[in-house]
Amino acid sequence: MQKKRLKQKTWIGLSLFLIVLLFSRYILVQDQLKEYPIFASDSPSPTGVKAFYTYLEKSKESVKRWSESPSDLSTTSENQLLIMLEPYFIPTTEELGAYKEFMNSGNTILLFKQNPKGMFELETEPVDTNEGHIVDKADHAYSAELLESFRLLEQTDDKILLSDDLGTIALQRTYGKGSLIVANSPSWMMNSELLTDDHLALILSLVNQVNSETILFDEYIHSSDSASTFFTIYPRWFLLLLVQGTLLTLLWLWAFGKRFGPIFIPREETVRFSDEGLRALAAWYLKGRRYHDSLVIQAEYVKTLLHERWRIPYTMEWENLTDHFKQKCPHLHKDEIREMLMGLTPMLSKEKVSKQDYLYWSKKLETIRKEVEMR
Repeated sequence: MQKKRLKQKTWIGLSLFLIVLLFSRYILVQDQLKEYPIFASDSPSPTGVKAFYTYLEKSKESVKRWSESPSDLSTTSENQLLIMLEPYFIPTTEELGAYKEFMNSGNTILLFKQNPKGMFELETEPVDTNEGHIVDKADHAYSAELLESFRLLEQTDDKILLSDDLGTIALQRTYGKGSLIVANSPSWMMNSELLTDDHLALILSLVNQVNSETILFDEYIHSSDSASTFFTIYPRWFLLLLVQGTLLTLLWLWAFGKRFGPIFIPREETVRFSDEGLRALAAWYLKGRRYHDSLVIQAEYVKTLLHERWRIPYTMEWENLTDHFKQKCPHLHKDEIREMLMGLTPMLSKEKVSKQDYLYWSKKLETIRKEVEMR
């Protein structure tokens, strides 16, 4: 009963502690600045791209944010530019197909991604990062930070737009009536990096590759809700088989497996190896007046300890252990040591031992045991 009350009090105290912790966290976080996701077009933070978005709003006719699925992109209009900036996830096959259909209809996608491998059949190769000079297709030189450790692998029909000594940085690939422009340096467009070196000029050179009437910033690829989940990656028949297999496994474990729940140790094992068992065994020896057997067992146990702790052979006689005890136990008087060890052998060789002798030598053996365990 008392244990149940103590358990209830523990749970109540833990619940109150968690409530206070959550309430204090709410108060502390309430006044913090709003956190924006990286590469978001509405983010004024150093990792956002609101500066470039605002720049295009003032210099272009129509600039919008696109948060819908790629399947909703218009395929009846032409000369649209969709800017995809460092997607948080690789779109599914269906979504990539919708993007390709958008380009085949006469529109352009400008993809900025550090390593675009896995999207639109693009391939890359790893290189050493560096800060150097970039040249465009007209051999105009630019200065920029190149922190990306990948370069694009172009195909025969691709047009190289930007490159350096290590490889291709940006290329253009035709898709039907439209095209795909890929660059591996999304960090150029960040608010904190836009005006560094020639980043703005490089970005504008890519944007101006096509004369687009409408520019869309793809925010669908920055939404965690748009990312593929476990239930959207795998087909329904596979998920159904997985659920059925899990249920069958649980039923099999329930029928043939080990029981779930706490493990209770049988009382006989606890009694056998606990103080209760030792006390019962000692009482049996005392009631049966088996004093000699009890002393022999104690002495054998001490001999085992001497072998384990002091590396003394088990067969060595007690009277030959005097020098070992003098060395290991300098605080004991040598006469006391000699008395204990010299008297043990004749006592253990007796057939019958009185109760007084048993109590006396049992204490001596206990003293020796403690000395051995302490050293």
